[in-house]
Amino acid sequence: MEPMLTTDPWEQDHLHEECGVFGVYGADGAAALVALGLHALQHRGQEAAGITSFDGKDFHTHRAMGHVAGNFDNDAVIGKLKGEIAIGHNRYSTTGETALRNVQPLFAELASGGFAVAHNGNISNAMTLRRELVRRGAIFQSTSDTEVIIHLVATSSYRTLLDRFIDALKRVEGAYSLICLTAEGMLACRDPLGIRPLVLGRLGDSYILASETVALDMVGATFLRSVEPGELIIITGRGLRSIRPFAPQRARPCIFEHVYFSRPDSMMDGASVYEVRKRIGAELARENPVAADMVVPVPDSGVPGAIGYAQESGIPFELGIIRSHYIGRTFIQPGDQIRNLGVKLKHNANRALIAGKRVVLIDDSIVRGTTSVKIVQMLREAGAEEVHMRIASPPTRHSCFYGVDTPERAKLLAAQMDVERMRDFIKVDSLAFLSIDGLYRAVGEPVRDEHAPQYCDACFTGDYPTRLTDQEEVEVPDQLSLLAERVI
Repeated sequence: MEPMLTTDPWEQDHLHEECGVFGVYGADGAAALVALGLHALQHRGQEAAGITSFDGKDFHTHRAMGHVAGNFDNDAVIGKLKGEIAIGHNRYSTTGETALRNVQPLFAELASGGFAVAHNGNISNAMTLRRELVRRGAIFQSTSDTEVIIHLVATSSYRTLLDRFIDALKRVEGAYSLICLTAEGMLACRDPLGIRPLVLGRLGDSYILASETVALDMVGATFLRSVEPGELIIITGRGLRSIRPFAPQRARPCIFEHVYFSRPDSMMDGASVYEVRKRIGAELARENPVAADMVVPVPDSGVPGAIGYAQESGIPFELGIIRSHYIGRTFIQPGDQIRNLGVKLKHNANRALIAGKRVVLIDDSIVRGTTSVKIVQMLREAGAEEVHMRIASPPTRHSCFYGVDTPERAKLLAAQMDVERMRDFIKVDSLAFLSIDGLYRAVGEPVRDEHAPQYCDACFTGDYPTRLTDQEEVEVPDQLSLLAERVI
C-alpha cells in the first residue's frame, strides 16, 4: 500500500479538542436528532462517532470510525437505533490506539442494568485509579480513561445507581462533561470547575444536552442555559431535576474554547464566540500595531480575529490565503514530489493580491511552529514584501491535561524559545502574541486575577486548577504501560 499523506499541514500543528457529546431525552427518532447534533459538533472530533439509544427495553449502539456523514446518514443504521432516548459522541484521540473499542459511547451491563457514557474531557488520575481497579480484579476492554468511570460505578458500595455515579465522580480528578444513558433515564454532569462545556436545551417536550449551542441550533432546539460547574442533571419520565453533589468551587472554564475550539456561531459563557474572537483581534491590534497594506487570516480559524484586527487598525482585510474545501484528510500519493506539494492542496496564497504587499498574518496559536514556517514561506514565494505575524492568544508554553490534544512540553515552540528566536525560526519580519490580560479583556474580564483566575488558562500560564496525579507518578510498571495511552 502506498503511504498516506495528510493533506492539511495544519492538522498536526494545531491544538485539537477531544470530543463532542449530544443527548436527547423524550423525542421520537431520538437517534436521528443525535446524528444531526453530532454533525454540528464534528469539529470537536473527526476520528470516530457513536450513538447509543434505549427503547424502554433494550439498548442499541452503533459506533464507527470516521465522520458522522457516511456512518449515520443511513436510514438502515438510524432505524436500528430505536427509542426516544439517545446519546452520541464525536471522538478525537490523543496518543494511543485508534480502534473501535475506544469509540464512545462506552456501554456496560451493570447490576442495575445497562449503562452508556459519552465523555468530553480528561480524567487526570485515570491511570492511578485504573491500577487500583485492576488489582481488585477489574477487566478493562479499552484504553480509554472514560472506562474508569464505568468501573467505579460498578464497584461502588452505594445502593442506588445515582449514588454510585456520584461516588464514582467524587473519586476522579480533571475535566469532564458527561452524558449517561440508563434504563431509568439520562444523567448529565459537568466537573466542579466547569472546565469542559455543556449546555441544556428544549425541543418541544424533549430535553437536549450538547457540548455547544450550535448543536441545539442544528436540531431546532431552544437554548435554556449552560449546565453549571458541578451540577448533575437527572432526566426521567417524571421530568428534570438538578442536584449539586460536590463542594462548590470557583469555576475555571477553558478559555481556549473562545480562542479556537468552539464553532464561531456558538455561544459560550453567555458570549458570542464570533464576537469574542473579533474582540481578540481588536485587542491584538491595540497591543501590537504595525504598518502594513493588508490583514490576512490563516483560514478558517484566524478569520474572526483578522476581521477584528483590521477593523481596529484600519488596515484592509483580505483573503490572501485561499482554502480548498474539497480535499479530504488524506490521499494516496506516489512520491516525495507530491508529498512536498501537499501544503498547497488545501491552502494556497492569493498571488495577485499578495505580491509586493506588506502583510499582517493572523493565526489563533502557534504550537510546534512547523506549519507557521510553511505558511510564511508560501507568502514569501507569492511575492509578499513583508510578513508580520500576529497570534490571537498568548504563547502556548504548557501542555493541557484536561481533554485537549497538545504535544509534550518539549515540542511546544514557545516553551523552547523566546519570541525573538521564534520570529527567526518562522522567518517573519515581526512576531507578536496577545497578552494574557488582553485575552481576558476580550472575554469580558477587566484583567486576569492572579490569585483567583476566572478561566483555566494553564496552556498559557502553567497554572493548573486541579491535581495532576498521573503526571506526578514517577514510574509506571511495565505491565501497565498501556495505561499511558490517554485516549478519549
